[in-house]
Parts: sequence; structure tokens; C-alpha cells
Amino acid sequence: MLLNILIIGLFLYSKLLPYKDRLDKRYKGAFDFFSKLFNPILNFLRGVIKPFQVGSGLSVDMSQIVLLIVLLLLLGIGRF
Repeated sequence: MLLNILIIGLFLYSKLLPYKDRLDKRYKGAFDFFSKLFNPILNFLRGVIKPFQVGSGLSVDMSQIVLLIVLLLLLGIGRF
């Protein structure tokens, strides 16, 4: 159950990050919780994994994708 919450939290965190300054107080607390949880992990992964070039001057930050894959693998391992 915890891993499911983390996966949903990662998704919402990535979608709400550009709008964090416009969040209501009731949602700001949850966003801050996931921000404190995911920021150190994502910063570490950004240092290890370079952005993936997908076009001319366009690259994708792979840290969120790698973290999602790790959480999904942990979810799969936990079911056995």
C-alpha cells in the first residue's frame, strides 16, 4: 500500500511542481511532504543519470522515470 501511495505521490509531484506556488494551503502540505521525500532522491539521480537527448536542444530528465521504475520493481517484488 505504501508503494502505491509513493507512486501516486511521484506522479502528482511531477505534475504539480510547476504550479507549487499557486497551491491551496490544504494541498500545499501534502506537496511539501512529497517534495521533501523526492527532492533528495531525484537530485542524486540527476547527478548520476544524464538527461536523454530526444531532439535538437530537447532532452528528457530521466531521474523521475528511473525512480518510477525502481518503485514499480519494489512493488512487484513485494507481491511475491
